[in-house]
Amino acid sequence: MIGPSPVSNPTTSRTGLSFALGGLSAGLLASACCILPLAFALAGISGAWIARLTALAPYQPYFLTLAAVSIALGYWRYRRSEAAACLPGSLCASPVYRNSTRWILLAASLIAASAAAVDVYGQLNL
Repeated sequence: MIGPSPVSNPTTSRTGLSFALGGLSAGLLASACCILPLAFALAGISGAWIARLTALAPYQPYFLTLAAVSIALGYWRYRRSEAAACLPGSLCASPVYRNSTRWILLAASLIAASAAAVDVYGQLNL
């Protein structure tokens, strides 16, 4: 047989989405100290609990690292499953699955990059 073998295992075809959701979660946690309170305030959501989100600031580098690793692995799995032939009717062949994975990875990348940029900008202007 010439070329890659078809992907038929549903757990291997879901790993790209799992990494994408992991990157999105870690990106949101990384932005919890700085960007998330501002986003809540702009959305009209307020409360005393928002001030407690700054307690996550010491953990931001760990969350950013976790987000970067998850996003990189998600992109790798996304591109790898794109190059591999999928069985018709399998999860990796679904355009909805592929588009949602791509958009989640893009959103996670933007959130993690903005959290890192705010952190770097804040250190430069001290």
